[in-house]
Amino acid sequence: MSKSSKPALSVLSKQKEEKKVEYLELIYDLIFVYIVGRNNSLLSHTEGGFIPGGVFFAYMLSTLAIIQIWNFSTFYINLYGRNSVRDHIFLCVNMYLLYHMADGITLVWQSSFYRYCVAWILILLNLGIQHIIELRNHPDEPDHCRQLKRKATVLFIEAALVGVHMLIFSQTGVSTAYVPILFGIFATSLSGRISAKVPVDFAHLTERAMLYVVFTFGEMIIVIASYFSGELTLNTIYFSLMAFLIVVGLFLTYGVMYNRIIDRERQTVGTGYMLIHVFLILALNNISVALEFMRDEEVALMPKTLFLSASFVAYFIFMFLLAIRSKKRCAFNLRFALTMIAVGVSFVLLMLLFSGMMYVNIAVTVLYVYGIFITLYLKSRQADPPAPSLI
Repeated sequence: MSKSSKPALSVLSKQKEEKKVEYLELIYDLIFVYIVGRNNSLLSHTEGGFIPGGVFFAYMLSTLAIIQIWNFSTFYINLYGRNSVRDHIFLCVNMYLLYHMADGITLVWQSSFYRYCVAWILILLNLGIQHIIELRNHPDEPDHCRQLKRKATVLFIEAALVGVHMLIFSQTGVSTAYVPILFGIFATSLSGRISAKVPVDFAHLTERAMLYVVFTFGEMIIVIASYFSGELTLNTIYFSLMAFLIVVGLFLTYGVMYNRIIDRERQTVGTGYMLIHVFLILALNNISVALEFMRDEEVALMPKTLFLSASFVAYFIFMFLLAIRSKKRCAFNLRFALTMIAVGVSFVLLMLLFSGMMYVNIAVTVLYVYGIFITLYLKSRQADPPAPSLI
Protein backbone atom coordinates (compact mmCIF):
# COMPACT_ATOMS: atom_id res chain seq x y z
CA MET A 1 0.00 0.00 0.00
CA SER A 2 1.34 3.40 -0.93
CA LYS A 3 1.86 6.09 1.65
CA SER A 4 -0.46 8.46 -0.24
CA SER A 5 -3.43 6.10 0.20
CA LYS A 6 -3.14 5.90 3.98
CA PRO A 7 -4.52 9.38 4.77
CA ALA A 8 -7.55 8.74 2.56
CA LEU A 9 -8.29 5.45 4.31
CA SER A 10 -7.81 7.15 7.67
CA VAL A 11 -10.41 9.79 6.79
CA LEU A 12 -12.86 7.16 5.61
CA SER A 13 -12.44 5.14 8.79
CA LYS A 14 -13.35 8.17 10.86
CA GLN A 15 -16.57 8.83 8.97
CA LYS A 16 -19.67 7.75 10.85
CA GLU A 17 -21.32 4.73 9.31
CA GLU A 18 -24.73 5.54 7.86
CA LYS A 19 -27.52 4.44 10.18
CA LYS A 20 -30.05 2.10 8.61
CA VAL A 21 -33.75 1.84 9.47
CA GLU A 22 -34.22 -1.52 11.20
CA TYR A 23 -37.11 -3.85 10.44
CA LEU A 24 -38.40 -3.59 14.03
CA GLU A 25 -38.72 0.17 13.60
CA LEU A 26 -41.02 -0.44 10.62
CA ILE A 27 -43.21 -2.83 12.61
CA TYR A 28 -43.30 -0.26 15.40
CA ASP A 29 -44.50 2.38 12.92
CA LEU A 30 -47.27 0.09 11.65
CA ILE A 31 -48.81 0.01 15.12
CA PHE A 32 -49.06 3.79 15.03
CA VAL A 33 -50.91 3.54 11.71
CA TYR A 34 -53.39 1.17 13.38
CA ILE A 35 -53.90 3.61 16.25
CA VAL A 36 -54.39 6.51 13.83
CA GLY A 37 -57.16 4.47 12.21
CA ARG A 38 -58.75 4.04 15.62
CA ASN A 39 -58.49 7.79 16.20
CA ASN A 40 -60.16 8.50 12.87
CA SER A 41 -63.09 6.28 13.83
CA LEU A 42 -63.96 8.79 16.57
CA LEU A 43 -65.19 11.19 13.90
CA SER A 44 -67.76 8.76 12.51
CA HIS A 45 -70.27 10.08 15.06
CA THR A 46 -72.29 13.16 14.04
CA GLU A 47 -75.08 15.15 15.64
CA GLY A 48 -77.35 17.22 13.41
CA GLY A 49 -74.84 17.09 10.56
CA PHE A 50 -71.93 18.25 12.70
CA ILE A 51 -69.16 16.53 14.64
CA PRO A 52 -69.57 17.28 18.36
CA GLY A 53 -66.86 19.66 19.58
CA GLY A 54 -65.84 17.36 22.43
CA VAL A 55 -65.38 14.43 20.05
CA PHE A 56 -63.25 16.47 17.65
CA PHE A 57 -61.17 17.79 20.57
CA ALA A 58 -60.57 14.22 21.78
CA TYR A 59 -59.59 13.15 18.25
CA MET A 60 -57.04 15.97 17.90
CA LEU A 61 -55.48 15.37 21.33
CA SER A 62 -55.29 11.60 20.91
CA THR A 63 -53.70 11.95 17.47
CA LEU A 64 -51.11 14.43 18.77
CA ALA A 65 -50.34 12.23 21.80
CA ILE A 66 -49.68 9.22 19.58
CA ILE A 67 -47.49 11.10 17.07
CA GLN A 68 -45.57 12.66 19.97
CA ILE A 69 -44.77 9.21 21.39
CA TRP A 70 -43.49 8.20 17.95
CA ASN A 71 -41.39 11.37 17.85
CA PHE A 72 -39.77 10.67 21.24
CA SER A 73 -39.03 7.06 20.23
CA THR A 74 -37.58 8.04 16.87
CA PHE A 75 -35.14 10.55 18.39
CA TYR A 76 -33.92 8.01 20.95
CA ILE A 77 -33.36 5.31 18.32
CA ASN A 78 -31.64 7.80 16.02
CA LEU A 79 -29.16 8.99 18.65
CA TYR A 80 -28.66 5.93 20.83
CA GLY A 81 -30.31 2.90 19.23
CA ARG A 82 -27.94 0.00 18.63
CA ASN A 83 -30.43 -2.65 17.50
CA SER A 84 -29.54 -4.45 20.74
CA VAL A 85 -31.57 -6.89 22.82
CA ARG A 86 -32.30 -4.10 25.33
CA ASP A 87 -33.58 -1.83 22.57
CA HIS A 88 -35.84 -4.58 21.26
CA ILE A 89 -37.27 -5.36 24.69
CA PHE A 90 -38.11 -1.75 25.50
CA LEU A 91 -39.58 -1.24 22.02
CA CYS A 92 -41.74 -4.35 22.29
CA VAL A 93 -43.02 -3.26 25.73
CA ASN A 94 -44.13 0.05 24.22
CA MET A 95 -45.74 -1.75 21.29
CA TYR A 96 -47.79 -3.81 23.75
CA LEU A 97 -48.81 -0.72 25.70
CA LEU A 98 -49.80 1.09 22.50
CA TYR A 99 -52.38 -1.62 21.87
CA HIS A 100 -53.96 -0.73 25.22
CA MET A 101 -54.01 2.93 24.22
CA ALA A 102 -55.66 1.98 20.93
CA ASP A 103 -58.31 -0.09 22.68
CA GLY A 104 -59.03 2.86 24.95
CA ILE A 105 -59.97 5.09 22.01
CA THR A 106 -63.78 5.05 22.08
CA LEU A 107 -66.62 7.55 22.06
CA VAL A 108 -67.46 6.52 25.62
CA TRP A 109 -64.19 7.71 27.18
CA GLN A 110 -65.30 7.08 30.76
CA SER A 111 -65.25 3.30 30.22
CA SER A 112 -61.62 3.24 29.05
CA PHE A 113 -60.18 6.48 30.40
CA TYR A 114 -57.90 4.95 33.04
CA ARG A 115 -56.66 2.19 30.75
CA TYR A 116 -55.70 4.73 28.10
CA CYS A 117 -53.96 7.09 30.52
CA VAL A 118 -52.09 4.38 32.46
CA ALA A 119 -50.74 2.97 29.19
CA TRP A 120 -49.73 6.51 28.14
CA ILE A 121 -47.89 7.06 31.44
CA LEU A 122 -46.09 3.71 31.24
CA ILE A 123 -44.92 4.40 27.67
CA LEU A 124 -43.44 7.76 28.71
CA LEU A 125 -41.77 6.16 31.76
CA ASN A 126 -40.42 3.38 29.54
CA LEU A 127 -38.79 5.95 27.25
CA GLY A 128 -37.45 7.96 30.20
CA ILE A 129 -35.89 4.87 31.77
CA GLN A 130 -34.19 4.05 28.47
CA HIS A 131 -32.49 7.44 28.56
CA ILE A 132 -31.36 6.94 32.16
CA ILE A 133 -29.90 3.50 31.41
CA GLU A 134 -28.12 4.89 28.37
CA LEU A 135 -26.15 7.28 30.63
CA ARG A 136 -23.77 4.48 31.58
CA ASN A 137 -22.56 4.28 27.97
CA HIS A 138 -21.38 7.92 27.97
CA PRO A 139 -19.36 8.44 31.16
CA ASP A 140 -16.84 10.75 29.46
CA GLU A 141 -19.26 12.60 27.17
CA PRO A 142 -20.81 15.48 29.12
CA ASP A 143 -22.88 16.74 26.17
CA HIS A 144 -24.56 13.38 25.74
CA CYS A 145 -25.12 13.09 29.49
CA ARG A 146 -26.84 16.48 29.60
CA GLN A 147 -28.94 15.54 26.59
CA LEU A 148 -30.00 12.21 28.10
CA LYS A 149 -30.83 13.72 31.49
CA ARG A 150 -32.83 16.51 29.93
CA LYS A 151 -34.86 14.19 27.69
CA ALA A 152 -35.51 11.84 30.61
CA THR A 153 -36.67 14.79 32.74
CA VAL A 154 -39.08 15.93 30.00
CA LEU A 155 -40.52 12.42 29.70
CA PHE A 156 -40.92 11.97 33.47
CA ILE A 157 -42.57 15.39 33.87
CA GLU A 158 -44.96 14.68 31.00
CA ALA A 159 -45.85 11.32 32.58
CA ALA A 160 -46.55 13.14 35.86
CA LEU A 161 -48.75 15.65 34.03
CA VAL A 162 -50.77 12.79 32.55
CA GLY A 163 -51.22 11.51 36.10
CA VAL A 164 -52.45 14.95 37.21
CA HIS A 165 -54.83 14.95 34.24
CA MET A 166 -56.24 11.60 35.45
CA LEU A 167 -56.77 12.98 38.95
CA ILE A 168 -58.45 16.18 37.75
CA PHE A 169 -60.72 14.31 35.35
CA SER A 170 -61.76 11.77 37.98
CA GLN A 171 -62.68 14.57 40.41
CA THR A 172 -64.22 17.15 38.08
CA GLY A 173 -64.85 15.50 34.70
CA VAL A 174 -62.74 18.22 33.06
CA SER A 175 -60.04 17.06 30.62
CA THR A 176 -56.59 18.66 30.82
CA ALA A 177 -54.99 16.19 28.39
CA TYR A 178 -53.72 19.10 26.31
CA VAL A 179 -51.36 20.14 29.13
CA PRO A 180 -48.89 17.20 28.90
CA ILE A 181 -49.04 17.29 25.09
CA LEU A 182 -48.27 21.00 24.90
CA PHE A 183 -45.57 20.62 27.53
CA GLY A 184 -43.87 17.92 25.45
CA ILE A 185 -44.04 20.03 22.29
CA PHE A 186 -42.64 23.18 23.91
CA ALA A 187 -40.00 21.34 25.94
CA THR A 188 -38.77 19.64 22.78
CA SER A 189 -38.74 22.85 20.75
CA LEU A 190 -36.72 24.65 23.44
CA SER A 191 -33.97 22.04 23.52
CA GLY A 192 -31.84 23.69 20.82
CA ARG A 193 -28.84 24.76 22.90
CA ILE A 194 -28.23 21.34 24.41
CA SER A 195 -29.22 19.35 21.31
CA ALA A 196 -26.93 21.45 19.11
CA LYS A 197 -23.95 19.72 20.69
CA VAL A 198 -25.41 16.27 19.94
CA PRO A 199 -26.30 16.30 16.22
CA VAL A 200 -28.56 13.56 14.94
CA ASP A 201 -28.09 11.26 11.96
CA PHE A 202 -30.28 13.45 9.76
CA ALA A 203 -30.43 10.99 6.86
CA HIS A 204 -31.85 8.31 9.18
CA LEU A 205 -34.24 10.79 10.81
CA THR A 206 -35.64 11.97 7.47
CA GLU A 207 -36.05 8.38 6.33
CA ARG A 208 -38.01 7.47 9.48
CA ALA A 209 -40.26 10.51 9.00
CA MET A 210 -40.75 9.65 5.33
CA LEU A 211 -41.74 6.07 6.15
CA TYR A 212 -44.30 7.24 8.70
CA VAL A 213 -45.74 9.59 6.07
CA VAL A 214 -45.91 6.67 3.61
CA PHE A 215 -47.77 4.55 6.17
CA THR A 216 -50.17 7.46 6.73
CA PHE A 217 -50.82 7.56 3.00
CA GLY A 218 -51.63 3.85 3.31
CA GLU A 219 -54.51 4.77 5.61
CA MET A 220 -55.66 7.35 3.05
CA ILE A 221 -55.61 4.75 0.29
CA ILE A 222 -57.91 2.55 2.37
CA VAL A 223 -60.26 5.49 2.94
CA ILE A 224 -60.71 6.32 -0.76
CA ALA A 225 -61.70 2.70 -1.48
CA SER A 226 -65.26 3.83 -0.71
CA TYR A 227 -65.14 6.01 -3.84
CA PHE A 228 -64.89 2.84 -5.95
CA SER A 229 -67.86 1.07 -4.35
CA GLY A 230 -71.31 0.74 -5.89
CA GLU A 231 -72.50 0.33 -9.44
CA LEU A 232 -69.99 1.22 -12.14
CA THR A 233 -71.31 4.48 -13.57
CA LEU A 234 -69.76 7.64 -14.98
CA ASN A 235 -70.32 9.24 -11.58
CA THR A 236 -68.38 6.44 -9.82
CA ILE A 237 -65.56 6.55 -12.38
CA TYR A 238 -65.26 10.34 -12.15
CA PHE A 239 -65.14 10.62 -8.36
CA SER A 240 -62.95 7.54 -7.86
CA LEU A 241 -60.48 8.86 -10.45
CA MET A 242 -60.41 12.31 -8.85
CA ALA A 243 -59.91 10.85 -5.34
CA PHE A 244 -57.12 8.60 -6.64
CA LEU A 245 -55.41 11.54 -8.38
CA ILE A 246 -55.59 13.58 -5.17
CA VAL A 247 -53.82 10.91 -3.12
CA VAL A 248 -51.18 10.35 -5.82
CA GLY A 249 -50.60 14.09 -6.14
CA LEU A 250 -50.18 14.56 -2.40
CA PHE A 251 -47.70 11.70 -2.31
CA LEU A 252 -45.75 13.06 -5.28
CA THR A 253 -45.41 16.50 -3.68
CA TYR A 254 -43.94 14.97 -0.52
CA GLY A 255 -41.71 12.76 -2.68
CA VAL A 256 -40.28 15.80 -4.48
CA MET A 257 -39.66 17.54 -1.16
CA TYR A 258 -37.97 14.49 0.36
CA ASN A 259 -35.94 13.32 -2.64
CA ARG A 260 -35.01 16.55 -4.37
CA ILE A 261 -35.33 19.57 -2.07
CA ILE A 262 -34.35 18.46 1.45
CA ASP A 263 -30.61 18.39 2.10
CA ARG A 264 -30.43 15.03 3.88
CA GLU A 265 -26.66 15.17 4.29
CA ARG A 266 -26.48 18.27 6.48
CA GLN A 267 -25.59 18.19 10.16
CA THR A 268 -28.46 19.36 12.35
CA VAL A 269 -30.29 18.65 15.61
CA GLY A 270 -33.44 17.74 13.64
CA THR A 271 -35.85 19.08 16.28
CA GLY A 272 -37.64 21.57 14.04
CA TYR A 273 -37.85 19.10 11.16
CA MET A 274 -39.53 16.46 13.32
CA LEU A 275 -41.89 18.90 15.05
CA ILE A 276 -43.09 20.02 11.63
CA HIS A 277 -43.73 16.38 10.76
CA VAL A 278 -45.92 15.99 13.85
CA PHE A 279 -48.35 18.55 12.42
CA LEU A 280 -47.83 17.48 8.79
CA ILE A 281 -48.91 13.93 9.69
CA LEU A 282 -51.83 15.34 11.66
CA ALA A 283 -52.89 17.29 8.55
CA LEU A 284 -52.63 14.12 6.45
CA ASN A 285 -54.84 12.29 8.94
CA ASN A 286 -57.35 15.13 8.68
CA ILE A 287 -57.34 14.87 4.88
CA SER A 288 -58.14 11.16 5.15
CA VAL A 289 -61.05 11.92 7.46
CA ALA A 290 -62.22 14.81 5.25
CA LEU A 291 -62.23 12.62 2.13
CA GLU A 292 -64.35 10.12 4.01
CA PHE A 293 -66.70 12.90 5.15
CA MET A 294 -67.29 14.03 1.57
CA ARG A 295 -69.03 10.70 0.93
CA ASP A 296 -71.08 10.92 4.12
CA GLU A 297 -74.43 12.60 3.57
CA GLU A 298 -75.03 12.83 7.33
CA VAL A 299 -72.30 15.48 7.65
CA ALA A 300 -73.39 19.01 6.70
CA LEU A 301 -71.91 20.23 3.41
CA MET A 302 -70.33 23.51 4.53
CA PRO A 303 -68.47 22.14 7.61
CA LYS A 304 -66.98 19.22 5.70
CA THR A 305 -65.96 21.50 2.80
CA LEU A 306 -64.23 23.85 5.24
CA PHE A 307 -62.55 20.92 7.00
CA LEU A 308 -61.32 19.48 3.70
CA SER A 309 -60.00 22.83 2.46
CA ALA A 310 -58.27 23.67 5.75
CA SER A 311 -56.67 20.21 5.90
CA PHE A 312 -55.15 20.55 2.41
CA VAL A 313 -53.85 24.06 3.10
CA ALA A 314 -52.39 22.93 6.46
CA TYR A 315 -50.65 19.97 4.79
CA PHE A 316 -48.95 22.20 2.24
CA ILE A 317 -48.02 24.85 4.81
CA PHE A 318 -46.20 22.32 6.97
CA MET A 319 -44.64 20.65 3.94
CA PHE A 320 -43.28 24.02 2.76
CA LEU A 321 -41.89 24.59 6.26
CA LEU A 322 -39.70 21.51 5.76
CA ALA A 323 -37.69 23.70 3.39
CA ILE A 324 -35.84 25.03 6.45
CA ARG A 325 -33.56 22.09 5.67
CA SER A 326 -33.52 22.55 1.89
CA LYS A 327 -30.54 22.55 -0.40
CA LYS A 328 -29.21 26.04 -0.97
CA ARG A 329 -30.23 26.10 -4.62
CA CYS A 330 -33.83 25.25 -3.64
CA ALA A 331 -34.31 27.72 -0.79
CA PHE A 332 -37.76 29.33 -0.84
CA ASN A 333 -37.83 33.12 -1.15
CA LEU A 334 -40.49 35.67 -0.20
CA ARG A 335 -41.91 35.77 -3.72
CA PHE A 336 -42.44 32.02 -3.70
CA ALA A 337 -44.09 32.17 -0.26
CA LEU A 338 -46.48 34.95 -1.30
CA THR A 339 -47.40 33.05 -4.47
CA MET A 340 -48.22 29.91 -2.50
CA ILE A 341 -50.29 31.94 -0.01
CA ALA A 342 -52.26 33.49 -2.87
CA VAL A 343 -52.85 30.07 -4.44
CA GLY A 344 -53.98 28.63 -1.10
CA VAL A 345 -56.43 31.49 -0.48
CA SER A 346 -57.81 31.14 -4.02
CA PHE A 347 -58.28 27.39 -3.46
CA VAL A 348 -60.28 27.92 -0.25
CA LEU A 349 -62.46 30.60 -1.85
CA LEU A 350 -63.21 28.40 -4.87
CA MET A 351 -64.04 25.45 -2.62
CA LEU A 352 -66.51 27.57 -0.66
CA LEU A 353 -67.96 29.09 -3.85
CA PHE A 354 -68.61 25.67 -5.39
CA SER A 355 -69.37 23.83 -2.13
CA GLY A 356 -72.74 22.71 -3.50
CA MET A 357 -71.21 21.40 -6.74
CA MET A 358 -69.22 18.29 -5.86
CA TYR A 359 -68.15 17.70 -9.46
CA VAL A 360 -66.48 21.09 -9.52
CA ASN A 361 -64.85 21.28 -6.08
CA ILE A 362 -63.18 17.88 -6.36
CA ALA A 363 -61.73 19.01 -9.72
CA VAL A 364 -60.56 22.25 -8.06
CA THR A 365 -58.81 20.12 -5.41
CA VAL A 366 -57.04 18.07 -8.07
CA LEU A 367 -55.87 21.23 -9.85
CA TYR A 368 -54.63 22.71 -6.57
CA VAL A 369 -52.66 19.59 -5.63
CA TYR A 370 -51.03 19.17 -9.04
CA GLY A 371 -50.36 22.89 -9.35
CA ILE A 372 -48.34 22.64 -6.13
CA PHE A 373 -46.64 19.48 -7.35
CA ILE A 374 -45.54 21.02 -10.67
CA THR A 375 -44.36 24.19 -8.91
CA LEU A 376 -42.30 22.19 -6.42
CA TYR A 377 -40.87 19.97 -9.14
CA LEU A 378 -39.72 22.96 -11.17
CA LYS A 379 -38.27 24.48 -8.00
CA SER A 380 -36.43 21.25 -7.23
CA ARG A 381 -34.70 21.26 -10.62
CA GLN A 382 -32.65 24.16 -9.33
CA ALA A 383 -30.88 21.61 -7.13
CA ASP A 384 -29.66 19.64 -10.11
CA PRO A 385 -25.95 20.20 -10.77
CA PRO A 386 -25.29 22.36 -13.84
CA ALA A 387 -24.52 20.52 -17.03
CA PRO A 388 -20.80 20.39 -17.90
CA SER A 389 -19.65 22.95 -20.42
CA LEU A 390 -18.75 21.63 -23.86
CA ILE A 391 -16.39 24.53 -24.50
